Amino acid sequence: MKKLILTLLTIGLVAFSAATASAQAEPKEKKKAKKAQASSETAPKTVIHVVTVDFKEGTTAEQIKAAADGVQQLPAKYSGVTRVWTRTIKNQSGKAHIFVMEFASEQALKDYAGSDAQKEWYKVYEGIRKQSATSDVTN
Repeated sequence: MKKLILTLLTIGLVAFSAATASAQAEPKEKKKAKKAQASSETAPKTVIHVVTVDFKEGTTAEQIKAAADGVQQLPAKYSGVTRVWTRTIKNQSGKAHIFVMEFASEQALKDYAGSDAQKEWYKVYEGIRKQSATSDVTN
């Protein structure tokens, strides 16, 4: 009889331990799933357009400032540009300057090419640009 009670107690303890461990693991899994869902829901759908630039030799600081000012004016001139950044803090691109534009969508970026706003900015920018490279990123 003692063996039977001991066996039943052992089985009960093992079952209780397994149930407790499972119950503790479930909230962690739910938290991970909830966090992944929240991350995808909060991930921006905008497009970041990064332009790295080397200017031609002899380009003056005033000309570079005019190009940067032109980028800063783009959100007012083209509704598809939502924000811009022109002050480089750290640069490992090998290019002298970086301009960043945020577009409302991939379509807004596509429509920007050849737009009046781009053409106007290019009047200042293209004449002093030696070489540039662009990268576009979204979620």
